[in-house]
Amino acid sequence: MGEDRRLRAVVELAQGMAAAHSPRESWRAAASGACRALAGSFAALSVWERELGRLRVLANVGERTEGEEEFPDGEAYPVHQFPEIAEFLHERWAGGGEPNAWVETADGPAEGRAEYCHQRVAALRRRGRGCCVVAPIVLHGRAWGELYVARPVGAPVFDRGDADFATVLASVVAAGIAQTERLEEARRLAYTDALTGLANRRAVDVRLDEAIELHRRDGVVVSLVVCDLNGLKRVNDTRGHAVGDRLLERFGSVLSVCGAMVPGTLAARLGGDEFCLLAIGPAADEVVRIADELCRRAAELELGDGVACGVASTEDAIGPVRSARRLFRLADAAQYRAKAVRATKPVVAGREGPDDPVVRLADTPPPEAAERRRFRGRHEPRP
Repeated sequence: MGEDRRLRAVVELAQGMAAAHSPRESWRAAASGACRALAGSFAALSVWERELGRLRVLANVGERTEGEEEFPDGEAYPVHQFPEIAEFLHERWAGGGEPNAWVETADGPAEGRAEYCHQRVAALRRRGRGCCVVAPIVLHGRAWGELYVARPVGAPVFDRGDADFATVLASVVAAGIAQTERLEEARRLAYTDALTGLANRRAVDVRLDEAIELHRRDGVVVSLVVCDLNGLKRVNDTRGHAVGDRLLERFGSVLSVCGAMVPGTLAARLGGDEFCLLAIGPAADEVVRIADELCRRAAELELGDGVACGVASTEDAIGPVRSARRLFRLADAAQYRAKAVRATKPVVAGREGPDDPVVRLADTPPPEAAERRRFRGRHEPRP
């Protein structure tokens, strides 16, 4: 391959990874770009999981054989089967060398390479491949994983020039992975409450918008639990904000545990002493059950005075729900009623007959001058 073609291949690989919107897309772009650049028929990207002592495959692209999935859930290999990633290469780097790529063939060690891996040779033969080039991926000065590109039997065997080029490609992949990790961390921080580690209001807004669209299109049940932690102000005033933060953290853990009782439920802190659970798919009664469990567990916390909990579900008699804002107002109104009557169990919108007071409160709020509490839609700031 000429220098111009190789340069274009490097640029295309970098651009493909930069355009990825998720880690999976980034992994696939890395493997696909390297496969094309090296004229391979198959490529894989793997990560070295040090704590588990294994090399786990993240993505397989190209001509896959039986058992090779594009994004495998359980394809992993003990690192001791591939000592070059953990031992030989480490010794070379420790001595000031570079993590260069190398070539394996189905016939055994490639020319000029004293070290070779029987497992890789056996795998090439088993899968009908003639040769492969393996390039270590180094991130932040440590081995992160490897890039693997293979050719079929009968195709030209990779040479030293291909191995050197694979080393360059691995460096480009490492830069792309670093960028992906930074973006993922930024996304995580943008959608995570710093104190409790739960999702934040922004995350709820995004998920709820998606859920309401599913409800409108396919009739999927969407349920929202909004709860207000009682006694936080008293704890802050009498025992200090550090203790108040501990109460918020402890309740956040209780909320997370209860939310996990219905798989796929999002647990979030909306801000201050307000939290929520968002369930997409489960029946309303299932959500009410976990809300009841939440009230029971919150009442047992050493600090605080339990929780006021309101539930609104599209499965109940609350009328059409065409927007996320309306479901939020209904759950908020139910929670407000629970607080007003000092309920120890959740109040559920739409379960008190045709003239349900919660639905009436949510849909016909009092004039602003007389309003003691403004129900928050996604664009309404908390007073």
